[in-house]
Formats: sequence, C-alpha cells, structure tokens
Amino acid sequence: MAGSVNKVILIGNLGRDPEVRRLNSGDSVVSFSVATTDSWRDKASGERKERTEWHNVVIYNENLGKIAEQYCKKGSKIYLEGQLQTREYTDRDGNQRKTTEVVLQRFRGELTLLDSRGARSETPEERGDAAESAGNFGRSSPMETSEKRPGRVAEMIDDDIPF
Repeated sequence: MAGSVNKVILIGNLGRDPEVRRLNSGDSVVSFSVATTDSWRDKASGERKERTEWHNVVIYNENLGKIAEQYCKKGSKIYLEGQLQTREYTDRDGNQRKTTEVVLQRFRGELTLLDSRGARSETPEERGDAAESAGNFGRSSPMETSEKRPGRVAEMIDDDIPF
C-alpha cells in the first residue's frame, strides 16, 4: 500500500497558448495555464456567483507536449492528470520565489482535448450553429444533431444496414 498519493485531475480552459522551451539536453518543455471555474447560487441573496482558479501546467512528456503544442490554443477545453510540484527559483530582481505547478512527467500524466474539431478555430456563430451559441453543447447522439441540421447526418447513415 502506498503511503501517499499526489495526483491532480483538472478539466478547464487554457488561459494562454502553450509555450515551448528547450532544455540543455534538447528535451522540450511545454507550459501553459488552465482556468477552472466553480459556480454556485448564494443562499442569502439568490445571486449566481463564480470563482476561477488558475493552475500553471508544465509538460515534460514529449508526446503530450507535441499534442498540446499542435492542437491546444487559448480557450481550448482540456482534461489533464498530473502531479503537484513546488519549486524554488530566483526572479529577475534576484528575489527567491516559490511556485506550485501541475506537472505531467515523462512517463506519467494524461492530456485529453475536450473540444470538438474546429471548435477552437471558429465560434458557433461563425459556423451558423445557433443551438450551440445558445448554450446547448450537450448533444448526445447524431440523431439529435440531424434535427437541428438536416442532411448532415444522412451522409453518415448507411441504408444497407440489415436491422
């Protein structure tokens, strides 16, 4: 049995485009920030409230770093698993600083893109998708989609299915 567990799971949106740096060894390091937002209704006032937390993420895993570099942009929704690590450094003014980061190590960690294809490149309004722009992101089946966009799903359905 392990004496402790250091695991972080986040679902959130990128606050900035991933930044890629190279270590002296030639390995790449990808870093970005992720925003997670908690929302609730205040019991006293009935008002809707939100709190956003910002998390610094560092990827040492070469394959996950390539994915982040190529497909993640500011605003992308992602799922990630990593570990918390605190490190000390000296800033430009010579002051000692500490920072805590979510780190995806070389052979550990997970990164999953949650946006649909093309969602980062254009808004729902630009795609002509009024349902998504109104906040209906949770379509669960292609048939629901066909009601809103006739003809698009029909291309995917094969009429020769025997059942």
